[in-house]
Amino acid sequence: MRILIFTWKDLAHPAAGGAEVFTHEVARHWVAEGHYVVLLTSWAPGLSEESECDGVRIVRRGGKHSVYKEARRFYIEEGRGKFDLVIDQINTRPFSCPRFVTDAPVIAIAFQAAREVWFYETPLPIALVGRYLLEPWWLRRYRNVLTVTLSSSSKRSLENYGLRRVVVIPPGFTSSAPGRRSPVRETSPTIIYVGRLTKSKRPHHVLRAFAKVRRVLPDAQLWMVGTGGKSKELRRKAPPGVIFFGRIDESVKEDLLAKAHVHVMASVREGWGLAVTEAASVGTPTVAYAVDGLRDSVPVSGGILTAPKPKALAGTILNLVQRGVSELEVRPAGVLPWNEVASSLLDLAEAAVDQQRRSGQCDLRGLPLSS
Repeated sequence: MRILIFTWKDLAHPAAGGAEVFTHEVARHWVAEGHYVVLLTSWAPGLSEESECDGVRIVRRGGKHSVYKEARRFYIEEGRGKFDLVIDQINTRPFSCPRFVTDAPVIAIAFQAAREVWFYETPLPIALVGRYLLEPWWLRRYRNVLTVTLSSSSKRSLENYGLRRVVVIPPGFTSSAPGRRSPVRETSPTIIYVGRLTKSKRPHHVLRAFAKVRRVLPDAQLWMVGTGGKSKELRRKAPPGVIFFGRIDESVKEDLLAKAHVHVMASVREGWGLAVTEAASVGTPTVAYAVDGLRDSVPVSGGILTAPKPKALAGTILNLVQRGVSELEVRPAGVLPWNEVASSLLDLAEAAVDQQRRSGQCDLRGLPLSS
């Protein structure tokens, strides 16, 4: 099968996160099964306009905002008639494939609805326009498009926008290499944050919570892993005991997660929160705000949800660190191996292509697909 994926960022992008891990893992497994996969994404400084990674052809056009226009141009000028399936990824703004892809089935992947994120990442009045006008208008085009999301929380949010055909396929996880020994946990109480340093992830709440923890546990330390627009400000305001690691290699990240006692997340919302699963895979529990996405991933992984306030976050961390984590059943749950995630998506894709061939229709935007 020839598959084209439209996505805002690829794994090499400096702002890559969990969504890009999901996309890459699925795409590389498809290639391994003999399919031809092209990823159309945005360009960033230091990246080439075309490259290949794990057999996936990556085409980079446009920037953060212009990639949507460039994606349409690419399809009209270079892609039409050459693909059996088009994947339209929705990261706040969709690529609007139902408007211009009329010769192949379209499946959307919406990692989460933005909703409250607008008020953290954009100023007023743009946030109001985005939340109540733009996002509902964009998603209206996907009412009858088969849409994959990662959690029941995200499914409900998308259905609240009027989407009628939302299917949940959980994210994947990668087990540690066989025989690889986990590092010994730190002797000092250690908290770790893994994620983008942006307003909607609320890393500033993590710093405030840690300052309260530090008053009770003076030898506690906080590891901040990730980059983002708030990095300089956070470094400037960080209390003693905080170490910023920036962007690091996956194996280093796994070691840090295994050495820490608690992993924390304070996001406004998540699609799932892949870092929760990554932490659980090395036996580290997550303490996180009780928000959409994290409500799905944290409890099943053996973590603890708390009220979305730094004081509550600090209290839960202290309680967990002081009593120990041995009583928690921490394990990656609610997820699948990546090859099964890729297979589940491919089953939907093949059903779409088969339906196209049987129908003989040209306009496939409202094509009924098996879910």
